[in-house]
Amino acid sequence: CTGAAWVQIRRNTVRHGFPYQPSAMAHDPVQKILAIGTQSGALRLFGRPGVECYCQHESGAAVISLQFLINEGALVSALADDSVHLWNLRQKRPAILHSLKFNRERITFVHLPFQSKWLYIGTEKGNIHIVNVESFTLSVPPPRPTHPDSRYTYDEAIHSVAWHHEGKQFICSHSDGTLTIWNIKGQGKPFQTITPHGKQPKDGKKPEPCKPILKVEYKTTRLGDPFMILSGGLSYDTVGRRPCLTVMHGKSTAVLEMDYPIVDFLTLCETPYPNDFQEPYAVVVLLEKDLVVIDLAQNGYPIFENPYPLTIHESPVTCCEYIADCPVDLIPALYSVGSRQKRQGYSKREWPISGGNWGLGTQSYPEIIITGHADGTVKFWDASAIMLQVLYKLKTAKVFEKSRNNKEDKQNTEIVDEDPFAIQIMAWCPESRILCLAGVSANVIIYRFSKQDITTEVLLEVRLQYEVNDVESPLDGGGGDRDPPTPGAASPSPQTAGPPTHPSTSSNSSDGVRDNVPCLNTPLKQSPGYQVELVVQLVWVSGEPPQQITSLALNSAYGLIVFGNSNGLAVVDYLQKTVLLNLGTVELYGSNDPYQRQPRSPRKTRQPSGGNGRFGGNFTDVTTKQVDVGLCDINECSASEDRCKSPTSGKLSFSVCVISVCTGALPFFAISSTVLLSVCPPRGANPLDHRDNSFSRSRSSSVTSIDKEVREAITSFHFCETFARKGDSAVAPCLFVGTSLGTVLAVALNLPPAGEQRLLQPVIVLPSGTVARLKGSILRMSFLDNTGTFLPPSFEPWYEPNATGADGEERDKARKRRPVSVSPSTSQELQESQYAVVVSEKQAKVIALPSQNCIFKHSITETSFVLRADVVQMNIGNCVACFCANGHIMALSLPGLRPLLDVNYLPLTDMRIARTFCFTNLGQAMYLTSPTEIQRITYSQETCENLQEMLGELFTPVETPEAPNRGFFKGLFGGGATSLDREELFGETQAGKASRGLAQHIPGPQGLEGMKGAASGVVADLARARIALDERGQKLGELDERTAAMLASADSFGKHAHDMMLKCKDKKWYQF
Repeated sequence: CTGAAWVQIRRNTVRHGFPYQPSAMAHDPVQKILAIGTQSGALRLFGRPGVECYCQHESGAAVISLQFLINEGALVSALADDSVHLWNLRQKRPAILHSLKFNRERITFVHLPFQSKWLYIGTEKGNIHIVNVESFTLSVPPPRPTHPDSRYTYDEAIHSVAWHHEGKQFICSHSDGTLTIWNIKGQGKPFQTITPHGKQPKDGKKPEPCKPILKVEYKTTRLGDPFMILSGGLSYDTVGRRPCLTVMHGKSTAVLEMDYPIVDFLTLCETPYPNDFQEPYAVVVLLEKDLVVIDLAQNGYPIFENPYPLTIHESPVTCCEYIADCPVDLIPALYSVGSRQKRQGYSKREWPISGGNWGLGTQSYPEIIITGHADGTVKFWDASAIMLQVLYKLKTAKVFEKSRNNKEDKQNTEIVDEDPFAIQIMAWCPESRILCLAGVSANVIIYRFSKQDITTEVLLEVRLQYEVNDVESPLDGGGGDRDPPTPGAASPSPQTAGPPTHPSTSSNSSDGVRDNVPCLNTPLKQSPGYQVELVVQLVWVSGEPPQQITSLALNSAYGLIVFGNSNGLAVVDYLQKTVLLNLGTVELYGSNDPYQRQPRSPRKTRQPSGGNGRFGGNFTDVTTKQVDVGLCDINECSASEDRCKSPTSGKLSFSVCVISVCTGALPFFAISSTVLLSVCPPRGANPLDHRDNSFSRSRSSSVTSIDKEVREAITSFHFCETFARKGDSAVAPCLFVGTSLGTVLAVALNLPPAGEQRLLQPVIVLPSGTVARLKGSILRMSFLDNTGTFLPPSFEPWYEPNATGADGEERDKARKRRPVSVSPSTSQELQESQYAVVVSEKQAKVIALPSQNCIFKHSITETSFVLRADVVQMNIGNCVACFCANGHIMALSLPGLRPLLDVNYLPLTDMRIARTFCFTNLGQAMYLTSPTEIQRITYSQETCENLQEMLGELFTPVETPEAPNRGFFKGLFGGGATSLDREELFGETQAGKASRGLAQHIPGPQGLEGMKGAASGVVADLARARIALDERGQKLGELDERTAAMLASADSFGKHAHDMMLKCKDKKWYQF
């Protein structure tokens, strides 16, 4: 990996999701594109599905108004800081051409008539300023008349005005919920007054006032009644009713309820000309957190199915994963099951916002984004080729009995403590399609992917318990050595297990599942897609709540998952449905604990019911026959000998509840089950602040004292085939564990042979001691071979878990672990066969294995700390990518750890960024830039070079529709202003130049005429050439017709002349 191959600047690629805090909207009816402005000064432009664009005003002021230059490829935006900007949309990345900054007046409204070069800007002082769009200069309007031609007054405040297309009537909406229709030649009184939602009194009195009608639009049709569309105006007695849009057509009135408050709405019409019949066909409604398009052409006014990825925030996002270059058959598989989840009742017509063209560039590898949400849902998104499309939606809350009423929480986009199903950590194996989720309620759910239905049912429950008594600290005067507990057969006892078929769920009990922890929902019918394989629930023990899970990993080739928290870790065999290992962090060190632990106050504990409960114990299957899993005790490991002689952090209590779940037709080894596991914290210990909530925890680099650290949490895992101990001669399956104090420990895994023996013989788990220590919490671990090539974890290929018959035989053949191409040296002298890459919050190290010597070390940051680190594969090699809390994105080469990239990209302004930032292969990264939007970035030169071609084009050359015929009498007797009238009225020749102090002009790189010729991209050039050829062919055809007509006329004239000559040939002059 060389520095020359890297782009030394970061590059935003695309932004997905709903525009956060929208404030304005505009639509181009000819180009068929939509623009939305936000309160943070952002612009989002939408065309056909897959054509989107994001722009940002530098000032960050709120967008208060937007106006398209219809079919000109330009947009005018007015901001709350009293600036007006002209955007060029004829390029793939729109840019500002001109700006005007008003100094004396506040802008309140902007209007640009169709095919006009005069922009009208209204201010809070009641003035209307005229701007020439072509030069973007301010014109001096004529003096405001003291006595206008017509004045219309009404008792109630006016919120909006809309014209009838003939210009003879207009309609106003008022603050008392009424609509007034006025004739131009009226007597100063409304022609008609309507209260759409008011109750009409029987005595003929005025209806009761309603809520203000904030906006009304008046659209006409040729063959029917006009449409009046309005927002607001509901009766005051409709307390708690959701916001509504009202559509009045003839005698019918339809009230359409919305999920969120209405920001603005626009009616889409067939013609861009305001003086023609409008023929409305749809209404675009911009809500605070959604975009809805209503079909006016179908009965019942159904909505269109929104093709944009605007539902990212449907429930607040709690975590993200980004996977590039995933298996090619994965996206079609997810789409096939996700297509069955689509709602019904949408409009059958095509999505009306269909402008722009897709980019010509292609991406050779598929990408998937996974988002976890506060309501327990997990969404899979197809993120290939800078697009985003939802593939599949998984609802984990169905596993539990407690249900959530999402309707009450829709208006809250922040994560709250009352979300018991919130997803906290995700681990996914794309090759085997196994998904593991850790929830905020300290539960872990394992899912398998299946294309068939399945129904599960709870059959049995067994509870095991193991305790370690307090150990006196030498620092506290309690000197002597203590013998470890005697291992013995762990058998479920009535005193500790409770009733065999009912877990403890009472909030008054010291053990078991509490009321605020979700309870299992069985029997459970599972549709095709991701289906529950196993549930692990940490429960309350001795009145102590379970600590949240801080790290999670799975390996499909080994059939194991591991998770940890601030107390310790647990390894679970999800194939045999057993707990293989549950240890406190202190016990992982054994007698080699380098830290002087602070003593805890001793307390009386219950007698242990069994000795080796941490290592599996007895397992009771569905036939209640005991099956010994016979795991090796920790005393057999030399690195962990005399583990209880070192001071511990107090009592660690583990309560395990195993619930088997059977599908009925499957053999024993295919039984699904639920494991409930609890790790109880020591009394007096303060819970560790998690990274997604606070950064207040100690970041001391000392490894001799943990006075500032109450506990040592498990922060990272990595399954691999490597050397577990120093000096090993052969690789074997291992688990590497990283802690919050910067320690890396190894755990050896002894797996039975693949196939049926793997499902019957026990898995041996042996802690093997410390491998390395770094400054700060361990974030990421990975492995390279002796040539520096990345060693991916082994995996199991996907198979249909519910297959029967011949398909079942194919399934058994497919269940073979993928071999890892790692071969240690065969020479007698020990050579380094692998390199372990370890990244912490402060530094990175490359450690040679099996000697465990540090060969490269790099200090990433001294003044800040790393939030996210990943070992990623690039086309040019491998690297370590880091995102720091000070906003820097860094890249280090492997294995040399030489700096390749250091860019000050984004300061940490919100914990949401730290929680969702993630890197993936091939130079891609993403994070949640707002509660509703995903920002994708790239740090790869190759991607930056291809990005321009991959981006879509908003502007496409389209013929402007013909203007409506004015009619003979209208043209004869006049009516309507002409462009010449306005030129004489507002032009510099007649009106002069405006005062320079009123508004400051900030010119852009090119004018409007230059903008028209600046359309970029091959698609636009080809389209213009095609239209030019069509026009040329049409003109040539017309020329041929005119030539033929002239030839026929000449022949006729020659014939008549010849006849006249013959007739007059023999006449004398006096005979004429």
